[in-house]
Amino acid sequence: MNNIPELIASLYSKDNKIAYKCLKLLESESEQSNTAYEFFDTFVEMIEDTNSYIRTRGIILISANAKWDIDNKIDEIIDKYLKHILDVKPITARQCIKALPNIAKYKQDLVPCIREALLKADTEIYGDSMQPLVYKDIRSALQKIK
Repeated sequence: MNNIPELIASLYSKDNKIAYKCLKLLESESEQSNTAYEFFDTFVEMIEDTNSYIRTRGIILISANAKWDIDNKIDEIIDKYLKHILDVKPITARQCIKALPNIAKYKQDLVPCIREALLKADTEIYGDSMQPLVYKDIRSALQKIK
C-alpha cells in the first residue's frame, strides 16, 4: 500500500464514510506491516482533537500499531491515551477501552497502568443508558488483559 499519506490525510475528512473507510484500510494495513507506524505522531495528535470521530480514529490506529512500537512511543503517551477511558463522548471511551487489550498484548510493561486506569474508571459520568455498556467494556477488557 503506497498511498498511506493520502489515507492519513483522509482520516480528517468531513465525510465520515470516507474517513471510516480510510481508517479500516489503515487498520488492516497495520495488522500486516509497519508502514503506517511512521505516522504515529499524527495518531497522537488525533487523540487530542476536538472532534470525537477524529479522536476515535487516532485511538484505534495507535492500538493497531502497538506491535510495531519499537521506539516505545506508546509508553511516552500512555497517560494521554488512558484519559480516553472516560472520554466526554462515551462512544469514544468504548473504542478506547476495546483497543486496550491489543496494546497490553504488545506492551506488557504497560499492563499494570492500563489495568489500574480501567479499575479506577468511574462510569457514573455517563448517562444511565451508556453506563452499563462502558462498564461491560471495562470488565471485558480487564478479562482479556491478564
